[in-house]
Amino acid sequence: MAEKAQKLESYVWEGKDRKGNKSKGELTGSNLALVKAQLRKQGIIPDKVKKKPKPLFGGSKKITPFDIAMLTRQLATMMKAGVPLVQSFDIVADGLENKGLQELVMSIRNDISSGTSFAGALRKHPKYFDDLYCNLVDSGEKAGALEAMLDRIATYLEKTELLKKKVKKAMTYPIAVIVVAIIVTAILLVKVVPQFESLFQGFGAELPVFTQFVVELSEWLQSWWFVVLLGIVGTIFLFKEAKRRSQKFSDLVDKYVLKLPVVGEILDKSAVAKFGRVLSTTFAAGVPLVDALDSVAGATGNAVYRDAIDRIKNDVSSGTQLQASMRQQDIFPVMAVQLTAIGEESGNLDEMLAKVAEHYEAVVDDMVDNLTALMEPMIMAVLGVLVGGLIIAMYLPIFQMGQVVG
Repeated sequence: MAEKAQKLESYVWEGKDRKGNKSKGELTGSNLALVKAQLRKQGIIPDKVKKKPKPLFGGSKKITPFDIAMLTRQLATMMKAGVPLVQSFDIVADGLENKGLQELVMSIRNDISSGTSFAGALRKHPKYFDDLYCNLVDSGEKAGALEAMLDRIATYLEKTELLKKKVKKAMTYPIAVIVVAIIVTAILLVKVVPQFESLFQGFGAELPVFTQFVVELSEWLQSWWFVVLLGIVGTIFLFKEAKRRSQKFSDLVDKYVLKLPVVGEILDKSAVAKFGRVLSTTFAAGVPLVDALDSVAGATGNAVYRDAIDRIKNDVSSGTQLQASMRQQDIFPVMAVQLTAIGEESGNLDEMLAKVAEHYEAVVDDMVDNLTALMEPMIMAVLGVLVGGLIIAMYLPIFQMGQVVG
């Protein structure tokens, strides 16, 4: 039944309201009968109800985590202003351009209006709302503080997505340098070097070693470029598949990626920031610390921290202090451990963990900016060396011939 409830479709309808006025609109539902029943509940006598035709090209835009963060923020703002939950969904749906997101919002709205709890309605869409999100909403509903909880969840999602964006930017720059360098070198070797090679054949003299090496490399690449291309694409594909299918390989990658210069440190600090942000949000919501650590383990995005947090959870459940167990793992920065210790002693653990998150989010921000500033001249230097080296290789025989003639 739960699987069927998730397969909602849009229906267009025409009918008359209680006063006999003609009206029409759209409604989401799992089947035609349920849609007609919903319309009758709303006082509409349906004349015509049919599935909404799908567009021939394209369709609904993908629903991103950022969309969910924005949706949560809008709901929190409206509920704080005193707008009822169901009405809040109606207002949000009216302002959405993404049809897929609009259908999701209306589906949740219809479930809530038919008596399902907010958390129960969200659990029907695990693709967009994970266990952490649903559990926090459930806690907010039970405590009667849903608007405050939605505000806290929105802040958590916004900060998390911003951090992901920064880390992605840090990872993209080195890859961009490598890709640009490969493309420029390949173009020069395949298109430019052969022009000089035909010129050198008329010299009748032995070419310099460096020039000869570049010419041979050009000839090889012209003959085997498709093999090189397939090799690069195949390697990337196999790496992704191995990471997806093998947990052991994925964990090994997570371990060694933290040891990379600069980028590894950014990933390390971002994992600490996520640890502080998720634990602060869940603990402040009234979730017991051991249960909160369960949510944190999968949210850090790195197997090294996941395993460390699992060990911390076992230690805490047996009576060890959080900060003492963190110190034993030997991966958390001293400042993070000290702020956690202050939080435990003062009884303000959620506030101190939030400060840990804020501090390391700022650290990641600075490191990404510094990396960006460093990589820009590095791109120029790498391209300069490659292009300059190839130009020198091509002009060396001309210079040597000039000296002989002179």
